[in-house]
Amino acid sequence: MFKGSIVALITPMNKKGMVCVSSLKKLINYHVNSGTSAIVALGTTGETATLTNAERSHVIELILKFSTGRIPIIVGTGTNSTAEGVSMTKSLEKSGVAACLSITPYYNCPTQEGLYRHFRTIAESTNLPQILYNVPLRTGVDLLPMTIKRLANIKNIIGIKEATGDLLRITEIKKLVQEDFLLLSGDDATALNFMELGGCGVVSVTANIAAYQMANLYGLFQNGKIDQARLLNQKLMNLHQTLFIEPNPIPVKWAAKQLGLIHNDVLRLPMTSLTKVNHVVVQQALKDADCFLNTGVYTCLT
Repeated sequence: MFKGSIVALITPMNKKGMVCVSSLKKLINYHVNSGTSAIVALGTTGETATLTNAERSHVIELILKFSTGRIPIIVGTGTNSTAEGVSMTKSLEKSGVAACLSITPYYNCPTQEGLYRHFRTIAESTNLPQILYNVPLRTGVDLLPMTIKRLANIKNIIGIKEATGDLLRITEIKKLVQEDFLLLSGDDATALNFMELGGCGVVSVTANIAAYQMANLYGLFQNGKIDQARLLNQKLMNLHQTLFIEPNPIPVKWAAKQLGLIHNDVLRLPMTSLTKVNHVVVQQALKDADCFLNTGVYTCLT
């Protein structure tokens, strides 16, 4: 359920800056039809930091409605308040979501003991599976391997999205946790290497606009076709990197609009639209990855 290409889903907006329901439905169907393993809603890529509580609830409700049980839904419930994290997580218990993705508390910069107690408190408040999320570049705090080892002993903490991009980190974590603890990459550019070192998949930004390719990449890897997987990954590499030419999700939203996957590339302030000088750069990355622009219809050739 939580292996392979898992998309870190964008949250489409209409021209008024409200959640675009028709685009969201289109995205869900796109991922189901493309072989995406699961959807992470309301993560960093989903602009959850600028959504209201009511909007977050609405997005979850819509995604569950449109997915109709065809694909597992993981919801980002991370916050820098333990009490709020508990409340958000408990509110999802009967919703039908498959798991929660919980980011390290940002801004507070807690100690490793504080991180351990934060995640333990949330996990012990619910039966929902919990996936840790470590992305120091965004949060200013790093969840270290020895703390991950302690947390992995809590029965419903089932894995981690590790987004440091440091491949030495997975080797260290793997030595400390049990074999069934899920190791998910949070960095598209190094995800294949991550899996070769023992990871089971990636929570992918690239999958928003190259869902079939990312699912195919994991399929090739899983079936032992490593050389083919490496060739496909090389074809995607410019896209992996270019989607971070400006802060995520600025480039990926613009690309999704160009491919006809969403109606608008509207973002919530303080995020702003992709600068014009980078339009041609992202367009070239789409072409390199065989994602073509065709009068608003997305055609994916592999």
